[in-house]
Amino acid sequence: MISVTFRPFEAGDEIAFRELNEAWIRQFFTVESKDLEVLGDPVKYILKPGGEIIMAMNDHRAIGCCALLAMPDSSYEIGKMAVAEEFRGRGIGKQLLARVIERGQEMGARRLYLETSTKLPNAIHLYESAGFAHLPPERVRRSPYARSDLYMEMFLE
Repeated sequence: MISVTFRPFEAGDEIAFRELNEAWIRQFFTVESKDLEVLGDPVKYILKPGGEIIMAMNDHRAIGCCALLAMPDSSYEIGKMAVAEEFRGRGIGKQLLARVIERGQEMGARRLYLETSTKLPNAIHLYESAGFAHLPPERVRRSPYARSDLYMEMFLE
């Protein structure tokens, strides 16, 4: 069993956050210009607008991350979730998602939203098992990411 702790993003985590996400994206998709923008400056694009990033740590090594991006109406988008390849399959993603949902509640989120891909059945199952529901097509707002073709939400009230 691996020891994992979760903590908020700290100064100096920028490189680990970018590398974890870029490695995950490259494994399944293509890194897009929007990825480069957000991953290049998570403080500007995630933290300053009122979001948060949770880091999954094994000792002093960042092995995973996930962001809560502020949206209107007390909603947050769950995004930029990644676990280092050598640590996948050990339940870390499930633990990380649970911590991010809990943090969203602590921040007063009314709704959590996420975008994913139908090419990722394991991720879809993870989100469904956590309580996320699929958005009907009439409520979908097109994503800036070409890989996103499935949209889900969870109400916390």
